[in-house]
Amino acid sequence: MTGAHRILVVDPDPACSQTVAILLKRFGDQVVWVPSVQEAVARLAHNPADLLLLDERLAGGGAVEQLTRASQPSRPPVVLFSEPRSVARLIDAYRQGVAYCVITPFHARELVSCLYALLRGQRRVVCLGGGTGLYTLLLGLKTLPNVHLTSVVSMSDDGGSSGRIREAFGVLPPGDVRRSLVALSTAPALMNDLFQYRFGEGEGLKGHHLGNLLLTAMANLKGSMPEAVRALGDVLNIQGLVLPVTTTLSTLVAELADGTVVRGEHRIDVPQGRDPTVRIAELRQEPDAEANPDALSAILSADLLLIGPGDLFTSVIATLTVAGIPEAICASRARKVYICNLMTKPGETSGFTAADHIQEVVRYLGADVLDDVVVSNTAFSEEALRQYALKDQEPVHLGDAARVKRVTRARIITADVGLEEELVRHHSVKLAGTVAQLLASPERAEPLEHLTS
Repeated sequence: MTGAHRILVVDPDPACSQTVAILLKRFGDQVVWVPSVQEAVARLAHNPADLLLLDERLAGGGAVEQLTRASQPSRPPVVLFSEPRSVARLIDAYRQGVAYCVITPFHARELVSCLYALLRGQRRVVCLGGGTGLYTLLLGLKTLPNVHLTSVVSMSDDGGSSGRIREAFGVLPPGDVRRSLVALSTAPALMNDLFQYRFGEGEGLKGHHLGNLLLTAMANLKGSMPEAVRALGDVLNIQGLVLPVTTTLSTLVAELADGTVVRGEHRIDVPQGRDPTVRIAELRQEPDAEANPDALSAILSADLLLIGPGDLFTSVIATLTVAGIPEAICASRARKVYICNLMTKPGETSGFTAADHIQEVVRYLGADVLDDVVVSNTAFSEEALRQYALKDQEPVHLGDAARVKRVTRARIITADVGLEEELVRHHSVKLAGTVAQLLASPERAEPLEHLTS
């Protein structure tokens, strides 16, 4: 047992400790069960633990404080096992000192991943968004040492393969979770290529990604898209967690400044038949979308929360329109970072500066809780700028510094995080380098004028 962790399970039902013991047996860890907080306190006086697992039914009456006080001076993390709860109940649990809240019924790989993130002192980084921006960010971050990653993914996509599947099968759109699974995969490259394979022909198949079809089939087998994501996460042996932001099948709706109402993520994203310079006055979900409790728990327990990069409304703010997500972000103990998009987007952000992007994020969060904002200072070629200008797009500039200060208290970090190939995109390695420097710097340091990778 040399080097083994000591894990104390406090639960009136020994079945939980038996399950945890079976999962951790191959790591050589020691799992001990006691049925009450009082017995746990007595045991901790003579037998210290590295991790405490507490059933929510025993969590009242200051139980978390009692356990941590009895564990002095080591103060091991307390993990709470809980049924799905409201965001207010989850926030209250974290305010009591809970390090992580596991929503039951739990998934074996996810439980082990979260427990060992705590035991090994890994930095818990949660990424919130969708599209290629989230994919690019995750690709880079998974190369960082001592980091535990969670991708909280937008579920608003209704175009292309995802839209066809959503309409045909009535399931949550699989495209963005597919990208996150591949980004965090440690499976052989051929398996990832297979998952990303898009059919170029075939009646009913043309345009579909094989991974989207597999996720849809697994959702039918497992009963839900979140369980399908978990199952295929096992197949791809992902490094971290992928969590749909909501399990509600809803439609993204944008009300424009001229009163026009646009329904559907794809119609908002591709402004055909309307003036693409008219700004979005309000974005919402119809019907109202409720947050996935696992996503709320991940956000509340994060050390670093990364919002973006991605299209401002259809990828980033789409997640902030899910009930419970803004409240969890505002209450989270995490350092909160918004990564601004590289280019403006007709129909969403025509004419936007970085200050406009930040202002909208703060508006949908409901409070200015951002600690840092990353804005690209990558120099693109004249030819690239000309090609984008033909599409009414331009780089997102910082703009008036005085206005930025009025919009947010966050420090503004300008960094070379862009990449110019056929398209202008974020560079996964440069992004990871900037995030690594954020992880290494004090949370309330003086502004870093420039970060380069």
